[in-house]
Amino acid sequence: MKFRSLAAGLLVSALALTACGKEGSPSGGGTNPAPSADAGVTVEGSPTFDKMKSAGKVVIGVKEDQPNLGYKDPTTNEYSGFDVEIARLIAAKLGFDASKIEYKAIPSAGREQAIINGDVDYYVGTYTINDKRKQQISFAGPYFVAGQDLLIKADDTAITGPETLKGKKVCSVTGSTPIQRVRDDKLTEDANIVELQTYSQCVTQLDQGQVQAVTTDDAILKGYAAQEPDKFKVVGKPFSEEPYGIGLPKDDKALRDKVNDILEAAFTDGTWKSIYDTTLGKSGSPAEPPTLDRY
Repeated sequence: MKFRSLAAGLLVSALALTACGKEGSPSGGGTNPAPSADAGVTVEGSPTFDKMKSAGKVVIGVKEDQPNLGYKDPTTNEYSGFDVEIARLIAAKLGFDASKIEYKAIPSAGREQAIINGDVDYYVGTYTINDKRKQQISFAGPYFVAGQDLLIKADDTAITGPETLKGKKVCSVTGSTPIQRVRDDKLTEDANIVELQTYSQCVTQLDQGQVQAVTTDDAILKGYAAQEPDKFKVVGKPFSEEPYGIGLPKDDKALRDKVNDILEAAFTDGTWKSIYDTTLGKSGSPAEPPTLDRY
């Protein structure tokens, strides 16, 4: 299938490090009300859903340092952003309102294991669907498609795209698709690849001159550039397609099918568009829902 590329910008605020989250209703300043929980939901044959029902809550893995995607407000401890709103929509359609959600921030390198261990019931956080990950977990979606790009200093004229990274220090997050692509495609030397736990740490190193570029999805990078446009800029030449999916236990096809049904309904009834417009769409960049990859 073909995925439609889209560029998305972000408006931003402060950044935080990894921690477990607070139950609540993250609005992120948007106009979307917290969705009401559907009543009488059943997902026959889903052990994960049975576990949620038994616990009386849903534990959702998220990111917390990606403004307007997955962000934790350090003052209120509330989560907000496009990914978070998609996550809570799914929870509501599974029968759990905002008071029954526990958000758990998991860094990129720990996502598969958190799902395998049952530490989270599902994961929504700029999680690119790929075949390697499908060997350990499964995905519903995609619900969004981004593209890999580069964040550099605003006055940098040497880096104009991935082909100009040789000899440059490049930072991304451990376990992420973007850093693996830099390594596999030999865009820079192995000694120049810097892996950290969060993108905010990479941006700090860029600001301090310890690296010359940060690479990940354009949706994430535009947030940092918008925060400090005098310091940073995005090159603007995406060199991949990153389909974001909902990470689920590998053998829970019943739950995967249910989540895909929820996403498809949101694509067609305007819910997805409303969520996008009040989060990533604040940049003015238009977007359309992608095509689901059911399997």
